[in-house]
Amino acid sequence: MMRFHIREQVALVTSLFKWCLLGAAVGVLSGVASAAFLVGLDWATNTRNAAPWLLWLLPLAGVFIGWIYSQFGRDVEGGNNLLLERIHAAEGDVSWRMAPLIALSTIGTHLFGGSAGREGTAVQMGGSLADYLARWLKLSRQDRRMLLMGGISGGFGSVFGTPLAGTIFGLEVLSVGRIRYDALVPCFVASTVGDLVCRGLGVGHHVYVVDIVPRVTPGLLLWVLLAGLAFGMTSLAFAELTHAIQHAMKSLVKRPWLRPFFGGLAMIGLTYAVGSRDYLGLGLPLIEESFTPGGVVFWAFALKLLFTAVTLGTGFKGGEVTPLFCIGATLGFAFASLTGQPTAMFAALGFVAVFAGAANTPLACVLMGIELFGAGLAVPLTLACIVSYIASGHRGIYLSQRVDTPKASAVIVPDGMVLREARGSLEVTRRKDAVVRDDDETLRKREP
Repeated sequence: MMRFHIREQVALVTSLFKWCLLGAAVGVLSGVASAAFLVGLDWATNTRNAAPWLLWLLPLAGVFIGWIYSQFGRDVEGGNNLLLERIHAAEGDVSWRMAPLIALSTIGTHLFGGSAGREGTAVQMGGSLADYLARWLKLSRQDRRMLLMGGISGGFGSVFGTPLAGTIFGLEVLSVGRIRYDALVPCFVASTVGDLVCRGLGVGHHVYVVDIVPRVTPGLLLWVLLAGLAFGMTSLAFAELTHAIQHAMKSLVKRPWLRPFFGGLAMIGLTYAVGSRDYLGLGLPLIEESFTPGGVVFWAFALKLLFTAVTLGTGFKGGEVTPLFCIGATLGFAFASLTGQPTAMFAALGFVAVFAGAANTPLACVLMGIELFGAGLAVPLTLACIVSYIASGHRGIYLSQRVDTPKASAVIVPDGMVLREARGSLEVTRRKDAVVRDDDETLRKREP
């Protein structure tokens, strides 16, 4: 009693080839853009290290970046949050100006000493290029939405060299507690092709070595659980401090292009107060040193958190992810030093778990950890990312994420609410009735 519908199979195969072609096109664009950006970022970092006096120009560089955005980039200043809003609404354009503006402003931020990342830049470049391609091809709104998700995956996978994590990131980042499978093919193809193109152009990625992979035991998992709680609370602290600085700057400095000026002054003061330039830029040397016992100071994670929150909160451009990697790796180092656990292993756990809590993307971060550190750490990585995701609460670095499934049944979040609104209007109940989701996406209350 087998049933076979030829029309269904034809439609499925046709859709598969269509999205493979479109995803590959987005992957090529994302890979080329990421490769060029990473080359520029390396130049900026090397130049800054060779000319330390450039830090004194950071306030003026901030004014220039702020002025450029106020004159030419007001419609793209939302960055990653703008991409999420366009995907949710399935309407509106993403200007092609987003790609060059974010690339040049991020390179400028790093050249003069800002503490920022690269993921935001790669994702925004991939998203804007994907949307431009969709408009050029005159795709439908739904197809444009899926291609935009592919652009996010293409940018993420190519800039970090983690195509599987890039695939899931594009599907998972839209909503808290939900993964969208409708764009699975374009996200996977764009992320994989983007990574291949970036590597094919000669741009490699750093390799971190975890020399000790202990056997999984109940005792080890207990330490991982405790570390995951610390990672999640640190994620929350980073997101909230960054948002608080942004809010304070908007209240105190009415002209947007002036805010980075004061941020630059603060960065100069912090650098000389700490007496080290290790917390400027991406923080890659700190990450590498975190995998070695005695490599960094115990409180390095707190300093990197502060430097990055000030940089991004005052209006400089760049991503949050690589600094979060640094914060997590140095926090893992501190936890291992305090508890006597393997340093490299807990640095690796913190590397991905702090990002999992801040971005609300635990599955993407588990895959990233496996791609970077090997499958031997799969169970500890999964536990650390899940615990961090729960512990960070309904907070995060992407305020346009929608809360699809609350992280606890006792937390009531209105259907479709974004994190920007949820941060101030969550309700915690001790009643026995629960809010559950029906198949038709409506909410109903189940009586006790």
